[in-house]
Amino acid sequence: MWKSIASNFLTLFILLLVAAGALVGWGQSQYTKAGPLEDAICVRVPLGGSMALVSRDLEAKGAVSNGRIFRIGADYADKSQQLKAGSFLVPAGASMEQIVDAVTRGGQNTCGTEVVYRVGVTSRSAVVRELDPATNEYIETAKFTPGVDEVPQVYVEARDDRDVRYRVAVAEGVTSWQVVDSLRALDVMEGEIEATPAEGSLAPDSYEIKPGADRAELIAKMQAAQEKILAEAWEARDPTVPLETPEEALILASIIEKETGVAEERRQVASVFTNRLRKGMKLQTDPAVIYGITRGEGVLGRGLKRSELDRETPYNTYAIPGLTPTPIANPGRLAIEAALNPDDTPYIFFVADGTGGHAFAVTIQDHNENVAKWRKIEAERNANN
Repeated sequence: MWKSIASNFLTLFILLLVAAGALVGWGQSQYTKAGPLEDAICVRVPLGGSMALVSRDLEAKGAVSNGRIFRIGADYADKSQQLKAGSFLVPAGASMEQIVDAVTRGGQNTCGTEVVYRVGVTSRSAVVRELDPATNEYIETAKFTPGVDEVPQVYVEARDDRDVRYRVAVAEGVTSWQVVDSLRALDVMEGEIEATPAEGSLAPDSYEIKPGADRAELIAKMQAAQEKILAEAWEARDPTVPLETPEEALILASIIEKETGVAEERRQVASVFTNRLRKGMKLQTDPAVIYGITRGEGVLGRGLKRSELDRETPYNTYAIPGLTPTPIANPGRLAIEAALNPDDTPYIFFVADGTGGHAFAVTIQDHNENVAKWRKIEAERNANN
């Protein structure tokens, strides 16, 4: 009898073990397989939030099929206590495992509200935008000029939200004065900038910042980035380029940056200036003359006068040989690389072609024909306006 009871008990125990194993296997399968979410969503984890709170939110939004399995899986992976506050994109079909990884990994928010402070060549702006999870594209909700326009309510509300991301986006070709002037107008930043950095010393890029970020520290970060870019490009330079120092490369790169906004043209434009330097020809570039007038403090806002083109100044490349004494803007990586590795072309002239790019020429005759075509396009546009 006791043998029979023991045998039955053992059988029951084995069956329970098998069932438990099957249950664990099923739970693991539920945790790792593709989830039920049909469209991407943005999930917000509040400061001090818990995995239980997040699981309920995800279950309500149809992102997970079973909140308990989600929590058990997070516990088993030792991630329940690693929850990070913020807003995170959950793509369609994301598994529970992938969602747990997204909300515990840390780093910057991957969705939600973002404020971008843009420092452009002709203007500055602050843009508030929201990521649409369905399209993974940003929708602009407000735009204004800091320090000039009335601050919109959408921006005020964003400033009160701890989950909002902030970025300073510096465009290629802006001057150091424009960067400093723009940073001083940002209410999200603190601290003073004692002096305008040397022209060309700031790397155009997008920089993530936090509320209360120090302006001088951001400037230092931009300078360190530009030093690294210039050093790498100088190391990889074409040894035949007629540039003696990294500073000369930075000067030429800034001229290239101001002459063309078409990425594919940078090395061609660089080849024109390189050929002119080799031949001892004047560079004859309008942006340099303009910089000599404005010193980089804002936009000239008009065409150059004949007297300005004839006057001999350190930045009038129609009157002086060689490079300008300093950069005329902050060039980006591609312009710096173009200056040090230009295309091999015979071109020594170029002029706008009406499409946003330029027409290049070897002879003055061909160049004059290109200029005539451009003048005709200009006249037609002015007539239509």
